Amino acid sequence: MSDRQQVEPTGSNLADGSAQEGPPAREAARTAGGEPAAALEARGITKRFPGVVANERVSFAAAAGEVHALLGENGAGKSTLCSIMTGSYRPEEGELFVRGEAVRFRSPRDAHAAGIGMVHQHFRLVPSMTVAENVVLGWSQRSRLRFSPRSVEAEVAEVAERYHVRVNPRAMIWQLSLGEQQRVEILKALYREARILLLDEPTAVLAAGEVDDLFASIRRLTADGGTVVFVSHKLPEVMEVADRVTVLRRGRTIGTVAKAGTTPRALAKMMVGREVDLPEKVPDAGAGERPVVLRLEGVSAAGDLGGESLREVSLDVHEGEILGVAGVAGNGQRELAEVISGLRPSSRGRVMVRGRRISGDPRAAIDAGVAFVPEDRMGTGVAGSLPIADNCVLKSYRRRPFSRGPLLRSRVVGAHAARLMDRYDVRAPGPRTLVRQLSGGNVQKLVLAHELAEDPALLVAQSPTHGLDVGAIDAVRRVLLGAASRGVGILLVSEDLDEVLEMSDRVAVMYEGRVVDVFDAADVDVDRVGILMAGGQE
Repeated sequence: MSDRQQVEPTGSNLADGSAQEGPPAREAARTAGGEPAAALEARGITKRFPGVVANERVSFAAAAGEVHALLGENGAGKSTLCSIMTGSYRPEEGELFVRGEAVRFRSPRDAHAAGIGMVHQHFRLVPSMTVAENVVLGWSQRSRLRFSPRSVEAEVAEVAERYHVRVNPRAMIWQLSLGEQQRVEILKALYREARILLLDEPTAVLAAGEVDDLFASIRRLTADGGTVVFVSHKLPEVMEVADRVTVLRRGRTIGTVAKAGTTPRALAKMMVGREVDLPEKVPDAGAGERPVVLRLEGVSAAGDLGGESLREVSLDVHEGEILGVAGVAGNGQRELAEVISGLRPSSRGRVMVRGRRISGDPRAAIDAGVAFVPEDRMGTGVAGSLPIADNCVLKSYRRRPFSRGPLLRSRVVGAHAARLMDRYDVRAPGPRTLVRQLSGGNVQKLVLAHELAEDPALLVAQSPTHGLDVGAIDAVRRVLLGAASRGVGILLVSEDLDEVLEMSDRVAVMYEGRVVDVFDAADVDVDRVGILMAGGQE
């Protein structure tokens, strides 16, 4: 028997009579009146921050044995509500109930003891520690005096195998892609044996096969009487996995509907208060006849774990073309983007931009006309502690008209930033607003603004809509399509297969660092792409 702590709801205020009989089956998770029995409920929750009402009399109830989706734009109050339901925040008004009994959480540990776990959108991992160490950090209760890394790794591996969460327990967090780090966060909650699991944008960096695995794990939990609160902006996924949906807008509950009685269009309208149709690219059969802006010839590159993560990759991107790169996270996509943008040197092969060879030199890539939208927008794409104005000239502050000799011309920089904010709809009080105060969607629009302001020949966009709400996704997609229409070649790297298929002229599939096939988007066989992404053959 494992010697890690077995977590079950304790205390008289949490007892519901089911502990001795095991979790109720999905069909039994009903009240006498036929309504779903609430495993987790919030009534009239209000939470204020200085100058902001994040939640205003919000009500929400998720039943035992169901997947309950929570939808809303960035800033709608979803994460605040989840933080309240998991003990990170305390509300000024309202009550929480777990299995029908009122509770007051003083900390996340109280929520864990009640069987509630949360996977946050912004990861809470220690980069210098292993996967296993992060999973048990602050939680593992061991009877032995000596801490045994191997036994902990075995425990974590067993939970990972049970829920089909593919991750190496011995890997360091800093060596993992964002998709792999997301799996670690999910594994942390599952290790704590949460019966009520809140997932904040859990599929944002997962590929199609990984999403299927996650959904299988979710269904196992709910079929066993568990509860999953699924916070997502991806309406097709909500329609696939959810039983009911609650929509928040501007901190208020707009309504709760059964999945069977609604549509993605209706949900999008509830979220943003208007009709939303996400733009898609009409594949351009003539793109291959235009000049090549990016050419990779047998490019290989070392990964952070040692060995080659990029292997003999050859690709062309033409003017005005969007070439989408599909693949499960950790199969060389990040290394590909970094090699092209000059952040990682290639070990073999040639990287050519408009006929100019570049390798391992970000300045050479910039001078050749490469723009880069990184996966980690707040860590690499912008300087969060600087104002918008300064971020708008991160690549161009050395030259006129933004500087004169060693001096930066603040007024000119501010006017330039104001123009970009207006053109790309970056919503903030003004150019002197600190970037860390912006929502995720506005940060991404700012990254695109300062990258495209340089009139690049090539834009490398890595997970450009990761974590964004439907309104921000709409804006980002329109920016990318507009850039392509002006002749910018775009390499779109995304673990969101739907996005790759909807936005690309051609699709390249990567597996274990290699490009295994390239398709015209108009002729893509989704099943074939999925098989290739998983390492299978036709």
